Amino acid sequence: MAASSAPAPAAAAPRKGETYTDTKRRDDVRGANIAAARAVADAVRTSLGPRGMDKMIASGDQAHEVIITNDGATILSRMSLLQPAARMLAELSRSQDAAAGDGTTTVVVLAGSLLRRAQSLLSAGAHPTAAADALHRLATRAVEVLHGMAIPIELSDRDSLVKSASTALNSKVVSQYSSLLSPLAVDAALSVVDPAHPDLLDLRDIRIVKKLGGTLDDTELVRGLIFDKKVSHAAGGPTRVENAKIAVIQFQVSPPKTDIEQSVIVSDYAQMDRILREERNYILGMVKKIKAAGCNVLLIQKSILRDAVTDLSLHYLAKAKILVVKDVERDEIEFVTKTLNCLPIANIEHFRADKLGHADLVEEVSVGEGKVVKITGIRDMGRTATILVRGSNQLVIDEADRSLHDALCVIRCLVNKRFMIAGGGAPEIEMSMQLASWAKELQGMESYCIKEFADALEVIPYTLAENAGLNPIAIVTELRNRHAKGEKNAGINVRKGQITNILEENVVQPLLVSTSAITLACECVRMILKIDDIVTVR
Repeated sequence: MAASSAPAPAAAAPRKGETYTDTKRRDDVRGANIAAARAVADAVRTSLGPRGMDKMIASGDQAHEVIITNDGATILSRMSLLQPAARMLAELSRSQDAAAGDGTTTVVVLAGSLLRRAQSLLSAGAHPTAAADALHRLATRAVEVLHGMAIPIELSDRDSLVKSASTALNSKVVSQYSSLLSPLAVDAALSVVDPAHPDLLDLRDIRIVKKLGGTLDDTELVRGLIFDKKVSHAAGGPTRVENAKIAVIQFQVSPPKTDIEQSVIVSDYAQMDRILREERNYILGMVKKIKAAGCNVLLIQKSILRDAVTDLSLHYLAKAKILVVKDVERDEIEFVTKTLNCLPIANIEHFRADKLGHADLVEEVSVGEGKVVKITGIRDMGRTATILVRGSNQLVIDEADRSLHDALCVIRCLVNKRFMIAGGGAPEIEMSMQLASWAKELQGMESYCIKEFADALEVIPYTLAENAGLNPIAIVTELRNRHAKGEKNAGINVRKGQITNILEENVVQPLLVSTSAITLACECVRMILKIDDIVTVR
């Protein structure tokens, strides 16, 4: 039988309504964003917790500035990040710093873990929008879980405030001085809280003055003012004044100048003598008005256009027994006047006794290698505080400054929202377990997504154990078992290397730090997930 050659079958025509969409570019962009953001999170992950490592940040410019810190916001703000998603994590850390002041490393590590789980969800076929919506619901539910764990406190409970500040300081380079710095930060914060607005604390009312020399043990809270400069000694004026009457002036005690740049040529000696005599009389007249008002301490604002004081004016002020502190920075004037409870004087014609501040003592004292001017015993002192930070080198002083700022922010959080929760990974593991059980009540893709993201929260206790040199798998498993038995406050005790009731160990933190961290981390991850392309505009 002869074989007949049949024609090749025609290609099947596409059905009506079927189209092919290439999603490879979207997946590549999303994958690149997640990889960059996770790389940033991994970079700071080792600095989390009381046993976290520190980073040495060296600038590549001519200044060759070096910083040693484990503060997440400081590390990320100094990084040169080019990828937009990586920069988003640096801004996330800055947002946490502005909202709560502490937890800047935690929020980035949380975001990195959530992104890792999101990547596995996307690989399994989940849609980015479904994952983003699940994250939004998860954040809302997580905040409810945290509120359920919270313990109310009162500002009169000083011990609880000191415990919270100590927890913030225990993860810093200067952790061995937390017993000194914590009460100091609490006393400074409570002294500036206004009874009329008990839920507000403005950290601009607390000034930190850094002075090289001595050790951190010499750090002190000063009930008054400190200027990191010397008294003007040019004409041998006083360096100590009791029963001081202090004026803050914003005008210059020097000869006037013309409004426009011009030169005046004087060829006659008699005319030159007359000019010098007029200058002397002008300055002498100003000094007499200052003395007549009873002023014996003069704080002069730094001048840009011309010298605030001249040798001649300093000579006359010294003769009048007036102590002079010159070059007070413009941004310090508001703090100085609020502390002294006086008014700044902008013109010599407005120099009156009712605008002066009063203090028991103004003196120049030696501190370390240099000298400072200290004003104490201020009458009707405003609600401000000054902390004098000492240290053996500039790196230690700078880190103490950053650590004190974090401790003060913790107190501010407790003033704004008077609840605190246990630390040591306890809130994260409790959230993870409660959210995982809630996911079982849901259906479909949402249930699967929330289960994955709930597991991502375990990264905090896992990292705390890892950085402390413990077995993270064994520790987190035991922690999960203790929480399953109803021990909500069980956490990782890195000193003892085991699970204990972390409240009894005084490891506590403000509720606002944890709620802010989970909310901001979820918001940032949602935004990264919903990006499907990068458009470059020239």
